[in-house]
Amino acid sequence: MSKEYDLVILGGGTAGYVSAIRASQLGKKVAIVEKYKIGGTCLHKGCIPTKSYLKTAEILRYINHSTEYGIKTASAEFEIMDIVAKKDETVSTMYSGVQSLMKKYKIDVYEGNGRILGPSLFSPQAGTVSVEFENGESELLVNNNVLIATGSRPIELPFLEFNHHTVISSDDMMHLETLPHNILIIGGGVIGLEFASLLNDLGVEVTVVEAGPSIIPNEQQEISKTIKRTFEENGIKIYEKLPLSEDDVLVQDSHVDVKLQEDNISFDKVLVAVGRTPNTEDLGLNNTKIKTDDKGYIITNDVYQTEDKHIYAVGDVIGNYQLAHVATKEGTIAVEHMFDQNPILLDYLTIPRCIYTNPEVASIGMTEQDAKNEGLSFKKFKVPFKAIGKSVIENNGLGECILIKDIENENVLGIHMIGAKVTELINEAALFTFMNGSTEELATTVHAHPSIGEVLMELGLKSENRAIHV
Repeated sequence: MSKEYDLVILGGGTAGYVSAIRASQLGKKVAIVEKYKIGGTCLHKGCIPTKSYLKTAEILRYINHSTEYGIKTASAEFEIMDIVAKKDETVSTMYSGVQSLMKKYKIDVYEGNGRILGPSLFSPQAGTVSVEFENGESELLVNNNVLIATGSRPIELPFLEFNHHTVISSDDMMHLETLPHNILIIGGGVIGLEFASLLNDLGVEVTVVEAGPSIIPNEQQEISKTIKRTFEENGIKIYEKLPLSEDDVLVQDSHVDVKLQEDNISFDKVLVAVGRTPNTEDLGLNNTKIKTDDKGYIITNDVYQTEDKHIYAVGDVIGNYQLAHVATKEGTIAVEHMFDQNPILLDYLTIPRCIYTNPEVASIGMTEQDAKNEGLSFKKFKVPFKAIGKSVIENNGLGECILIKDIENENVLGIHMIGAKVTELINEAALFTFMNGSTEELATTVHAHPSIGEVLMELGLKSENRAIHV
């Protein structure tokens, strides 16, 4: 039995379902093949549930530090299962919303494993998708186009495989039944640091080990130093430039023994957060002309076509920024290209990057080191959040905002922030960057007072030698 579609999408995560909606808006008949749940990692195991955890951690942090806000007596009790239940409620609400969208746009969703077939009786070119269901039955989806958006999964260390009990992944963190007394997080970066932040707020003893020279290696150096200092002040132990090997780790039944420099420490749990790998196995890529790189990422052009021009790939499987908002934009561009809509191509230097820790980190464009590597002449301007009244109210003015500006043409190369609410503020910087704004325009745009966003106006003023508060 077979059905015909204009587009079949492999993977129903954020990129998959947003792309399906866009294709439906263009009048196309669309199907999604998803073997888990529509919404994918972002909704069920990543962006949404972790932010629910982080919100609970933020509330608890305010309560525990209430004296800083003039409240003499405040206390809170919590059970981890209640926190998980709140997360599940949030996810369920969003999941219902996505399911409703699939019905609204008349998108067929197949819950099974999709595999691309080679040329056959049904199609002279590779691309027909075979859907295999749990009951052993299968169905063929004949199509004009395929979009691969199957996402990624956590990477295991070769000497420390997940046992989902003492050695866990970020996926396992979604289903904690008890909080550990202590935890080792292997890997800095976004995932490791967000879990370090929220677990610390929940009272867990947290240690972070990073093999590289910095816990946020791809961000502005000042920001990495600030978050390291703040984490350590909050009781998080951090080791940088410390790669672990098989000789350093011994997995026991109820704990993991780890050698950290001269110390041997027993941890209740070890969270491995060293990155993610693309889900490209068992997709039938061998039946196509599609090429992958040495890490398994699918190679595409700038409109996300593979070597088989009617098969596109977006999101984590192509190895660009592994961010939900990037994947959705890539998917929209791919769909608009395949259906002759002449989309605007994605400039990755206009993409905001966020880390939802305490304090928050957000950035867009080039770092100082990126500019040096490109051989660019630039100036760097800084405004501390202590100069911004609303930020002082929020968190005593912790953090700063940094602007990198090209000397030759006055273009803004990058904006980098660490402080309160900057994961929201970065959207103003994203619009400013997308519109190719000037620092003069940034300086003369009226910002509400008091607001954290005033830091951008002050930064624009400083870059024009007209700073008021710094």
